Amino acid sequence: MKTIFIDVILPLSIPNLYTYRLPEELNAHIQIGQRVVVPFGKGRKLYSALVKHIHHTPPAEYQAKYVESLLDEAPIVNEKQLEHWEWINNYYLAYPGDVFNAALPGALKLASETKVLLNGDYDGDINDLTDNEYLILEALEVRQVLTLQEIAEILNIKHVHRIVKSLIEKRVIVVEEDIKRKYKPKIVQYVRFTEQADNEENLKVIFDDLSRASKQLEALMSFIHLSKRYDKPQPVKKLDLQKVVNATASVINQLVKKNVFEVYDVQEDRIGDYMKELEGEKTLNEHQQKAYSEIKEQLQDKDVVLLHGVTGSGKTEIYIKLIQEAVAKGQQVLYLLPEIALTTQLIARLQKVFGDVIGVYHSKFNENERVEIWNSVLNFGHTKSSKFQVIMGARSSMFLPYSNLGLIIVDEEHENSFKQYEPAPRYNARDASIVLAHIHQAKVIMGSATPAVESYWNALEGKYGLVELTQRHGGVMLPEVLCADIKEATRKKQMKAHFSPLLMELMEDAFKNKEQVILFQNRRGYAPYLICEECGHVPECNNCDVSLTYHKFSNLLKCHYCGNSKPMPTSCTACGSTRVTLKGFGTEQIEEELSLLFPKLKVARMDADTTRTKNAYQNLITDFEEGNIDVLVGTQMVTKGLDFDNVSVVGIMNADNMLNFPDFRAFERSYQLMSQVSGRAGRKSKRGKVLIQTYDPYHTIIRQVIDHDYLGMYKDEIGHRKQFHYPPFVRLIHFTLKHRDKDVLNAGADEFAADLKKHFGERVLGPDFPVIARIRNMYHKNILLKVERELSVKKTREIILEIKNNFETFSVNKSIRIAIDVDPL
Repeated sequence: MKTIFIDVILPLSIPNLYTYRLPEELNAHIQIGQRVVVPFGKGRKLYSALVKHIHHTPPAEYQAKYVESLLDEAPIVNEKQLEHWEWINNYYLAYPGDVFNAALPGALKLASETKVLLNGDYDGDINDLTDNEYLILEALEVRQVLTLQEIAEILNIKHVHRIVKSLIEKRVIVVEEDIKRKYKPKIVQYVRFTEQADNEENLKVIFDDLSRASKQLEALMSFIHLSKRYDKPQPVKKLDLQKVVNATASVINQLVKKNVFEVYDVQEDRIGDYMKELEGEKTLNEHQQKAYSEIKEQLQDKDVVLLHGVTGSGKTEIYIKLIQEAVAKGQQVLYLLPEIALTTQLIARLQKVFGDVIGVYHSKFNENERVEIWNSVLNFGHTKSSKFQVIMGARSSMFLPYSNLGLIIVDEEHENSFKQYEPAPRYNARDASIVLAHIHQAKVIMGSATPAVESYWNALEGKYGLVELTQRHGGVMLPEVLCADIKEATRKKQMKAHFSPLLMELMEDAFKNKEQVILFQNRRGYAPYLICEECGHVPECNNCDVSLTYHKFSNLLKCHYCGNSKPMPTSCTACGSTRVTLKGFGTEQIEEELSLLFPKLKVARMDADTTRTKNAYQNLITDFEEGNIDVLVGTQMVTKGLDFDNVSVVGIMNADNMLNFPDFRAFERSYQLMSQVSGRAGRKSKRGKVLIQTYDPYHTIIRQVIDHDYLGMYKDEIGHRKQFHYPPFVRLIHFTLKHRDKDVLNAGADEFAADLKKHFGERVLGPDFPVIARIRNMYHKNILLKVERELSVKKTREIILEIKNNFETFSVNKSIRIAIDVDPL
């Protein structure tokens, strides 16, 4: 019998596949896409690697080691996935192991140093555990955390991967590193009678006792009414009861103390079994129907169609109809969203239509849940279940093992959240999903109110189909966009804190009409920097070349790049003067000022600081939807696809920060951000108002936002980009070189740029220090390569990798890190 060799992808950042020899007893079982346990490196560490090729040729350069064991009975990755991975690592200049790490959930990549611990949800049932599994369970009860190496020593067995895999599947253990990121479902509080109060005789006594506590009595009567006690009893949400009574939580809590009510939590789980009745098919209005028919027509000869629909035009309804068609054909659908945390509303909406057919996949789930979804998608078509036939998720959901993908929807396609920045592969899910669709012979719909300039250019050039949807749903007019000149208002001393007279007037009108307001400021914290009025000193981060931002809530100066923080000084750390003052303003400061100007209103803030804890984002959205919050102050989180009925005013606190950013995409981004945040106003009945505060009210981009003139912005941008050679006319490749020593970095960057210039000439720009030259004690230098679209991607890749490999052969350069970003955003 011939010896079988396999080439595997290791979960490590190395350029080549590695070849292993297969023990004879596994010959009949090996398949491409299975995981095998293999030794690698000096310490013979064990890794789960993926089989890419099966052949009979031994490696020429080294003696092949034996495969330790086979982990899977059937492949967990299919051939189409491997083809897609290969395109990603070729196009984005990454290594196979980088893509493997990005694609597979951590629980499918066990290594000998992986740590495991008991699953907090484990019910303690030991009946279906084997002897070895029971031994591990006992050991974990004593030691809490074990590495795979330690488990091997406890059991005195070399290969423990299968046993660990089995315990993960039985939900006895979890992989440690992902406990920190465990996805938490939404928790809703409900109210019910205690056992004592549920008795009619006792209830009469309670009514008598509460005769003097009018608010508590009202709460009790409202509860009986809401719960339909004497008809068909139903559960009552605590929040609903508070709203009906118009009382705070303390009224309900008093009744809990008096043993009348008890509050209990109900977990509104991640997309599990959907028990409610599904909604029937919605009819599209004439504009949606026209757009839908045009999409169907264009899909006859185009694989990708761009749907350019204004905010609030009802693009989601069109997507739903297209998804229903694909599901009816038995095809899988991928619905890509920029950030899953921001799509709570959309998930609830789609679930009403599709129920169990829709699944969600993203990094907030813990590893066990992700493996569960992975297996459901993998087994699609092999079982009768249609669960997870439609997957909604952020960029990582593109890597699931689809076998029959029919449709990919990329919603808000202009969003830069589709781009992966760190670590490699630095892919763009929007572009990579088009390649994935091509592999599956599927269709792609990309939708946005403000498409990326590149996407719109591709559509006008005929590469994509283009469908325009210019009317808002229900005949609602686009918001009226107004502009306030802060320079003039400041000169006339009319500003109240950071609010112009016009913004104050609009907010006061909205509050009189019981309407809500959103304020957008793209900077978190209280003030961007602290300055000494005597010597001009600004406190900077010790690890980065950036000023520290003041956060009033924690009374700390924080670095937004490395997380370092210092206590707020009372005097200047340089000259000792007490004349230190805060400059600029962030979301915290706006929140504080609003509370002083409108003390009776409920103000909430949505930024990276307030949405870190479990359920925080969900609770903010729910409270705002239900009218418990009057003003929502936020960073760009508030711009993304949210749909609130009662928002009549949107204020953009300072448009100039975005417009003056040193980047060729600054104007395009500013237009997109301002248009998207404007789109949150007046979505249901009346026309909303948007106010942009700026020092330059006649700036071209601001005028284009006021006129809702996307085409004008596009024409200006495309003209500049053609003139100065920027995308879509060229392809950009961005190199970042990093080192702790500035001199070593300077010499290395000059050498690397000179090597690139030998091959690419004037197409190479740099090396230059970026605006922030040092982050986490590492100096950065950037080199930009502009490559014509006509040049071969393969040839360019070969030249770059050859230059990089030659550069790294010199010992002085080995410590310089090089990050390559193709199509940077």
